[in-house]
Amino acid sequence: MTSRTPQSDPRPPKSRLFSRTSWPEARHLADVLRTETVGGALLLAGAVIALLWANSPWSDSYTRLGDVVPWPGAPWHLDLNLATWAADGLLAIFFFVVGLELKREFVAGDLRDPRRAALPVAAALGGMLLPALIYVAVVLSAGGDGLRGWAIPTATDIAFALAVLAVVSSHLPQGLRAFLLTLAVVDDLFAITIIAIFYTADFHPVPLLAALAPIGLFAVLVQRGRTWWWALIPLAIAAWTLMHASGVHATVAGVLLGFTVPVLARRPVGGDQAATGDAGAGDAGEGGLAARLEHRWRPVSAGVAVPIFALFAAGVTLRGTDLGALLSDPMVIAIVAGLVFGKSIGIFGSTYLLARFTRAELDEDITWADLLGIALLAGVGFTVSLLIGDLAFGAGSTADDRVKAAVLLGSVISAGLAATVLARRNAVYRRVEERERLDADGDGVPDVYQRPDAR
Repeated sequence: MTSRTPQSDPRPPKSRLFSRTSWPEARHLADVLRTETVGGALLLAGAVIALLWANSPWSDSYTRLGDVVPWPGAPWHLDLNLATWAADGLLAIFFFVVGLELKREFVAGDLRDPRRAALPVAAALGGMLLPALIYVAVVLSAGGDGLRGWAIPTATDIAFALAVLAVVSSHLPQGLRAFLLTLAVVDDLFAITIIAIFYTADFHPVPLLAALAPIGLFAVLVQRGRTWWWALIPLAIAAWTLMHASGVHATVAGVLLGFTVPVLARRPVGGDQAATGDAGAGDAGEGGLAARLEHRWRPVSAGVAVPIFALFAAGVTLRGTDLGALLSDPMVIAIVAGLVFGKSIGIFGSTYLLARFTRAELDEDITWADLLGIALLAGVGFTVSLLIGDLAFGAGSTADDRVKAAVLLGSVISAGLAATVLARRNAVYRRVEERERLDADGDGVPDVYQRPDAR
């Protein structure tokens, strides 16, 4: 009897979607999600206070507070009221952190690898195109009034989404958490691009070109490792002021400044790396200036800037409102449908198609039901959606309350559906989390990140 030697399969192994990242990436991710979860709770608190205040007997004081102009007659069109300062000024800090995170993702994170970047980029594109198409279709079918708000349901609010996960005590596997964060980062990139291109009014090229000077000086300082606050903060304020004067939304300056910050720590030439405290490329997530600035400014963004914006932006008055007429308004239907159905179907569908065309498989701990929960969670579009609504129709306009009500309603529905789907798998998630935390040898690195096949 002739024995047959087993032959290895010549086909390359199938790629895994939502696989676990490297340990340094997982540690960075845990720090980010911890801060954003606390920020999400504060954001929800700000939104609830705004809603209660705007619908209380003291609602006039809420409106008057937002209309206060702290510096009347200020030059460079800076005689803005407090509500506008919250949207244009404080959110610049939020977008500065977004710029830092984007730079890090492109240099040292998942977006550095085209194979890993394909999934969140495809999901983000699908999750933005379909909501926009749904909005346009609904509004056009009703006559086309309000078409300028097509981008409102395209944004995902990562802080709000993480607050929902905290409420349902969900323990998502690390691969899914990484996907959610990277998806939100790419989503923010597309959102700021949309704001810069489609929501720029009264464009003035001279101030825009002048803004390049402080941005350039800021870049020179941070590239040389000079973190003098007395120089960087005035340069950032000058860049913001000139960007605002140009007609381009001033928060774009925050993203551009974030892009200038180096991610990789510089290796000392001929010196002892450990003695200087610098990290090499392998520890880019820990040693680079971008990581240090993000660690410093993310709590300010998540804990101060975004909650204050929510306090001024979420106060929709429902007293005396015909709820039937509000819920049947084409713009409200378009926004809610875009957030609830457009986001979930766009993200789920684009990911499914990517898996089919690339013959990729889900990671062993992940199911399609998990992805559906994440896709529904991405329909929570609060901060950037409200900002785009203000840019599209103007704060205090006749469409303002409808936009706020629709964004809040769509976000709450998406959050409720996501919580229902994800809560059913909580027991499985806890077992996966226990395995991801197990450190039998006590070296500080969980064992799953030390396997030969682990990233």
